[in-house]
Amino acid sequence: MNALKVIKKEEYTIVQMNRGKVNAINYAMVQELRQVFRDIENDSSVKGAILTGQPHYFSAGLDLIELFQYDKRQIKDFFRVFGALFIELMHITKPVISAITGHAPAGGCVLAVASDNRIMADGGQYIIGLNEVAVNIQISQNLIETYAFWIGGGLASRYIMEGKLLNAEEALSAGLVDELVPLEQVLPMAEARMQHYLKADQEILVNTKRKLRKNLLARLDMDAENSLKEAATLWWKPEIRTKMEAYVKSFTNKKKV
Repeated sequence: MNALKVIKKEEYTIVQMNRGKVNAINYAMVQELRQVFRDIENDSSVKGAILTGQPHYFSAGLDLIELFQYDKRQIKDFFRVFGALFIELMHITKPVISAITGHAPAGGCVLAVASDNRIMADGGQYIIGLNEVAVNIQISQNLIETYAFWIGGGLASRYIMEGKLLNAEEALSAGLVDELVPLEQVLPMAEARMQHYLKADQEILVNTKRKLRKNLLARLDMDAENSLKEAATLWWKPEIRTKMEAYVKSFTNKKKV
């Protein structure tokens, strides 16, 4: 694994995103996440998983600098596998907890909302949310449905249209995250929550998760390629490419300073 660090505990697995400073998501990282979570789902000795990041960054979202260089086939493949990852995470039968160790905008938030619990680092500097509209990326119906599942349809509609990023306190108030703790306590708190789950009868826990998600999953488009087809198409819209090129150049220049 190049983008992930997998830590196996007695009955659960910690999956730490470990790609550079900000855990920007590219094709290879998505495929690694898919494989690790498939392994977790298929391993009867593993009863749950914690997804986490590095100090100050859970994930900054899609690696737009790399993705901007993809050709049409590559970007289509990326959105297909990213859509598949989200669908697969939504269908995992075992409890999954996101230990959000800092910033989690856009793609970082996508990963987090697929989990059952979100424990986030406290602090006004950290942000989470879906700002796809603001960065000119088409959001999927699957993501809209899932965001609304956690924070309600009204808030989801307003926040998504605004491309709003929430600070930790706002995220807690909206119901997007369950608990705020100091940065150094995020992973220990997630592990404590996992220990609580492990005490339950596992068949009852799995059955309960399936029932809780039944109506939401019924609203999702299970065709991974179709779910992000618009995103892959609109990616090449000339005016969007122009804006994205300017963003990539400005971001690249900041990294050089």
